[in-house]
Amino acid sequence: MTRVHVVYAHPGGRSFTHKVLGTFLDALGASGHTATVSDLYAMGFRSVLTLEEYERESSYAADTPVPADVAAEHDRLDAAEVWAFIYPVWWADCPAVLKGWFDRVWTVGFAYKPTVRRARKALVLCTAGYSVEELEASGVHAAMRTTMLTDRIGDRAGSSDFVVFGSRVTGDGDAAERWAATKARHLSEVAAIARSI
Repeated sequence: MTRVHVVYAHPGGRSFTHKVLGTFLDALGASGHTATVSDLYAMGFRSVLTLEEYERESSYAADTPVPADVAAEHDRLDAAEVWAFIYPVWWADCPAVLKGWFDRVWTVGFAYKPTVRRARKALVLCTAGYSVEELEASGVHAAMRTTMLTDRIGDRAGSSDFVVFGSRVTGDGDAAERWAATKARHLSEVAAIARSI
């Protein structure tokens, strides 16, 4: 049994990203794994650093306590062997609430100075309105992957994977059928990833 902590960032309960979350959690449970979820929108997670938080970080004052919501995130992450980040790609990055989560939760003494390996594995599962091929051709895929895996995850996990579930389905003729087939294929891959943990 593996303990997984999911950081989820999407405001809508009917989105494809929400289906990715549900499929991932269902497959984890069916495989005997346990999961906790930080649903950032549902929690009303404050994504903006306060002046006090900024001063703590800029002076590397690891002995200064962090806010209670940040400490709770630290506890959830420390209790898990695997971290998963599930979100939609908006403007070539994660939603602002997740960027703010990293700003606030990756604190001195927890995420850096020193950098401590805290998870066995980190997974980034994101949805996009472009195909992976389009994202690769534009350079956006490489930029997103580098930002998430090199900067944000880095050595904090023993290994990390970045998977984009992308597709562009236009409104012509058989668009609904093609989108249904694409969704089914993506959700099957999500389930396989969860089972392989």
